[in-house]
Amino acid sequence: MQVGLWSHPVGYSIAPLEIDAGVERLSATVLRFRYLMRGDIDGLVIPPLSAPLRSNNLWRTTCFEAFLFRPDGPAYVELNFSPSTQWAAYDFAAYRDGMVQASLPAPPDLDVTRRDDSLELVATISLDVAREPCLLNLCAIVEEPGGRLSYWASDHAGDRPDFHRQDCFTLELPAAGPA
Repeated sequence: MQVGLWSHPVGYSIAPLEIDAGVERLSATVLRFRYLMRGDIDGLVIPPLSAPLRSNNLWRTTCFEAFLFRPDGPAYVELNFSPSTQWAAYDFAAYRDGMVQASLPAPPDLDVTRRDDSLELVATISLDVAREPCLLNLCAIVEEPGGRLSYWASDHAGDRPDFHRQDCFTLELPAAGPA
């Protein structure tokens, strides 16, 4: 599945950009996310490469995100992938409630390719939730010079950017097939 992301009207991007995002199932529990940003990458604030560690507050600068919602209840997972190769994974019990660090069998594998006119991030991650059917929202936050942030998603709802809203989870990832 591959979709185009669009910038929320509040905090819209002044830089001419295109962002595509996608997810594919590699196995019952392994997902591969791909984000491709095209435009004047050198005119954006992109975190420099660093050690691939779990880190908080990645959303304060350019970062790619995915939200997976289990249709059987209010719980969901938030994943953050930074072009620095830092990452985060959170479990929520309900809308913005009960946030804890998600337990993963291994850190995600992040591959980042930067060119003058594009930035690609591919994240491969193992998640228990992956074997279930999920609703998704694929997202990005882009920082421009001066600290200006724009909020990109496969779907927005409401008058303010809020990737956590259940009505933004409009993409469908089917359940894993039989092993």
